[in-house]
Amino acid sequence: MTAVLRKTLQSSLGREAAHRPWAVLPLKLTRCEFSRIEPERPKVSTQVPGPESVNLLKQLDEIQNTDAVAFFADYDKSCGNYIVDADGNVLLDLFTQLASIPIGYNHPKMIETMRNKDNWATFVNRPALGVSPPGGWSRMLTEELLSVAPPGMAQVQTMACGSCTIENGLKAMFIAHERRRRNGAPPTEEEQSSCMCNLPPGSADITILSFTGASHGWTLGAQSLSHANWRQKLDLRSMKWPVASFPSLRYPLEDNGRENRLEEQRSLSEVADKIEQYRKDGRPVAGCCVEPIQSAGGDNHASPGFFQQLQQICKQNGAALLMDEIQTGCGSTGRFWAHEHFRLPEAPDIVAFGKKMLTGGFYYREEMRPQEPFRIFNTWVGDPSKIVLLRAVLSSIREEDLLTRVTDTGAHLLKGLQEIERKFPTYLRNSRGLGTLCSVDLPNEFQRDKMIQGMRNKGVNVGPSGETSLRLRPALTFNKVHADIFLEILESTIQDNTYKKPK
Repeated sequence: MTAVLRKTLQSSLGREAAHRPWAVLPLKLTRCEFSRIEPERPKVSTQVPGPESVNLLKQLDEIQNTDAVAFFADYDKSCGNYIVDADGNVLLDLFTQLASIPIGYNHPKMIETMRNKDNWATFVNRPALGVSPPGGWSRMLTEELLSVAPPGMAQVQTMACGSCTIENGLKAMFIAHERRRRNGAPPTEEEQSSCMCNLPPGSADITILSFTGASHGWTLGAQSLSHANWRQKLDLRSMKWPVASFPSLRYPLEDNGRENRLEEQRSLSEVADKIEQYRKDGRPVAGCCVEPIQSAGGDNHASPGFFQQLQQICKQNGAALLMDEIQTGCGSTGRFWAHEHFRLPEAPDIVAFGKKMLTGGFYYREEMRPQEPFRIFNTWVGDPSKIVLLRAVLSSIREEDLLTRVTDTGAHLLKGLQEIERKFPTYLRNSRGLGTLCSVDLPNEFQRDKMIQGMRNKGVNVGPSGETSLRLRPALTFNKVHADIFLEILESTIQDNTYKKPK
């Protein structure tokens, strides 16, 4: 540890300790208890993955495909912003289970929730919420999910995961579109009978517009909207729906305003043209699905003006707007919902959530609400136990003022990325982010993947995004001390002899 970093850590730890849900003490890991001790720094004694992870990988590979497994974890010992692997290596985690850990590992509030006997019946009896919800279900939805609803939204539907959230969000848009077409009248007998054979008019040829670089999930409808990774789509039957080019902006955004505005206008014109083209072809666009920041597709940003105009185009053409906040929601950008940064004139029609929210689901405007039973439905349509855990998360966010922390830490993290980028322009470019939802590009996929592996072997876990980007998705409890450790290890990894100057 450098003298400068040691001094920074010592001074920062004193300021941060009062705001941390656990003590910041020298490395000492215990079994899961109310009082957890977060490690002071990463500690790596083997390669990652190490021998035990490799052995476990061989066992699991006999049962299922393991090509995506990075390492096995010891979740009993993981704590706060640190994940411990099966070999005992302690890694500062800036990927957090694909951005799904909200307040760190084994947070005391989460442990207390599990130990509370009043919650046991909720955890051991999973109800079919669509037919037999528990008596307190509406109160749980109101006090937790609706307490953080996007401005202007007062309806919510839970789901099990992000992909099924998108699937059912699409259904909601289709159902609402066809109800408008019928002017609110019930379906005809012909529509009811023809849909049973997947034929019109009951099975309407309506479409959803999405964008290049999008990633909305891994089920069939969601993958039809996704254009970030060929593994998400190859060999699968994809819907022939319209795809518009997402703006390809230049960074830093504040230095490339004119060029970026022109690029966004080109994209918006393409959206309008696609909607008109599909309308003329008799395949109207019922909705548009978009991420506030394209996450798996490369952390691609667009301006508030872009999203404002996109909403206007959708409204003018009778297309619903689904804002996919599965990865960007629950505070990672410094506001609870990323689209709040865009100052939209009115709420989107649907806002999808998942990951850090611990449950899938979507908020929706009144006109998106189905009028018949069993239209948006599956066995569970969510899980009350996840709302109980979400209560602990929201309590922590409020009590510890974590959105302010995310904003402050994010600015510090992004400034540090930009400083390292200036030192090593051969390796890093396009540092960008909102809050702690940050990313930076490397020269090519090989260098990016090499960087990820090199940082793991030094005790930092980060993830890929798009073809060349490092994706940073820390917990909301991530602070400047953690950011400094990450930045130190990022710089030292660049300096390693492993990284030769690209030809």
